[in-house]
Order: sequence, then structure tokens, then C-alpha cells
Amino acid sequence: MATDLRPSRNGPPPASAKAGPGPRRTWRSRAARLDLKGAPYAFISPFYLVFLVFGAFPLGFTLWVSLHEWELASGTREFVGLDNYDYLLTDADFWHATVNTLGIFVVATVPQLLIALMIANALNRRMRVPTLFRIGMVAPLVTSTAAVAIVFTQMFDKDWGMINWALGLAGIDPIAWASSRGWSWIAIAVMVDWRWTGYNALIYLAAMQAVPKDLYEAAAIDGASRFRQFWQITVPMLRPTIIFTVIISTIGGLQLFTEPVLFSVGTPNKMDGGPAHQFQTITMYMYDNAFGHDRYGYGATVAWALFVLIIVFSLINFLAVRRTGGTR
Repeated sequence: MATDLRPSRNGPPPASAKAGPGPRRTWRSRAARLDLKGAPYAFISPFYLVFLVFGAFPLGFTLWVSLHEWELASGTREFVGLDNYDYLLTDADFWHATVNTLGIFVVATVPQLLIALMIANALNRRMRVPTLFRIGMVAPLVTSTAAVAIVFTQMFDKDWGMINWALGLAGIDPIAWASSRGWSWIAIAVMVDWRWTGYNALIYLAAMQAVPKDLYEAAAIDGASRFRQFWQITVPMLRPTIIFTVIISTIGGLQLFTEPVLFSVGTPNKMDGGPAHQFQTITMYMYDNAFGHDRYGYGATVAWALFVLIIVFSLINFLAVRRTGGTR
């Protein structure tokens, strides 16, 4: 007897039947999907476009110039390879400027961050008119750097300066601030610290106000003094902020230019950093070679050496602060 294998009209369709095409995506759904995936890249693209034009291209072009004997006056464009870098390694003037830069950086940065931390801790306590004191911390930033340098240069004058006058009241002989290598570092460091200590103090203050008050209350109940609370609660909680300020101070300290240039007022060449180059920084040496002696190729080489130094010392400071804090 034959069996009818055909499916009934009311039964399911055969397995071999192909499914019809699904619903097509509309242009709105595609636009929404593109907006969801592409919007973050569109928002950050202006920064990278500006960086490529004003950051990456000048950096690459400076590297290209450093491989040449490049002079604007004579129009020389001779490719010399790594000869400028070979000369840099044996250039006594460059290493002299490097020692000056690192010396001023250490003398200025270490006290600056420590004093800023102490000021921020004082401003974080209850006090009268705290807004007035906080605004006062920003006042040095409003003042022109040139005006600050001129005033401090007059204060550190050997014969008529207020600093030597005050030292004379204590029976100390006048100090030749601009002629001595070590004293000139201190004078320039005072100018730098006066300008940037308040800025770092406000950064620390903002971070301190985010520390939970419960930690201090619990420590006070356990009998911890304010000094112990500061070093065992405040400083560890501020570790990321401290690392940030250390890196920013390293970048600014190694690029120091305005203060030492204006401190050398009255000398024949301000870029020399004194008659014996006692406070000539790397940026001053770079400027003097490029714009003073028309050696743009070697000036670009000094600029790249400074770039490498900033990266190296920023990493060293970062690792030192991180290890000191005990983070992993």
C-alpha cells in the first residue's frame, strides 16, 4: 500500500524550504550604529589633528634638521648624518649647561613641592577667609614673568639689592649672586619657587579635599597626631597628584629659560648665562646656537637631547615617587 509523504496543508513547511530574507536595516539604524562607534573618535580627533600639525610635524622636522649642517644666512643644507650628535657627546659647553639645568632644577623643585604640600595642608584646615588666602596663591601666576624676574634681579643685586642689605644687618658680607655659580642657582630657584609654589599648593589642596574625612576621624580616635595623620593618610592618598606635579615640574624645570635670561640683565650676551656661563641652561645654549650663531642643525640636535633628557628624568622621578610610596 502506497503512503502519501506530502505534507498536509496545515502542517509545518518542509525542512528544505528556505527562509525568506530578514528585515533590512534602515538608514537611521545604520547612522545610529555609526554614531555609537564613531562619536568617541570624532570627539578626540581635534586634539590629534592639532598635535600632528603643531607637535608631531615640528618634532619630526627638528629631527631632520638635526641631521644637517643647516644655516639660514648662507643657505647651507648639507646632510651630515649623526655628526652633530657625535659632536654633542664631546661638547663641554653642552654638558656644562646640562649640569646648570639639573642643578637649578633640583634646587628649585624639591623645596617647591615640599613647601606647596605644607601650604596646602594649612589651607585645608578651618581658618578665617580661606578664599582670600587661596586667591593669594594664584597671584604670582597673574604677574608677568618678565616683571617678576626684573624685580628679583634688583633684589639680588650685589651692591644695592634688598637681600644683601638684609644679610648686612645680620653681619654677613654681600654675596655676588650673579657671579657665583651656586648662588646664582639659588637666586633663580627663588624666582621659580615664588611663581609656581602657589600653583602646586592649589593642586594639592584640591586633592586633599577629596580625601574622606572618616579616615581622619578614625585616626584621631586611635590617638594619631596631626603630623602622623598627614604622613600616613594625606600623603599616601595624594600619591597620584604628587606624581603628576613631579612630572610637570620636571618638564618645566628642564625647559627653564625666561628666569635665567632675565637674571643676566647687563651682560653682553644674555644667552651666555653670565661671564663664565655659570647659570646657562640647555634651552639658552640651544637658542644661542640656533639664533645667535646660525647653527640651526646643531641647535636642533640640542633640542632633541633635551627632549630625551626630559623623558628619562620624568620616568626616573615617576618610578622614584612610586617606589617611595610603596605602590605596585
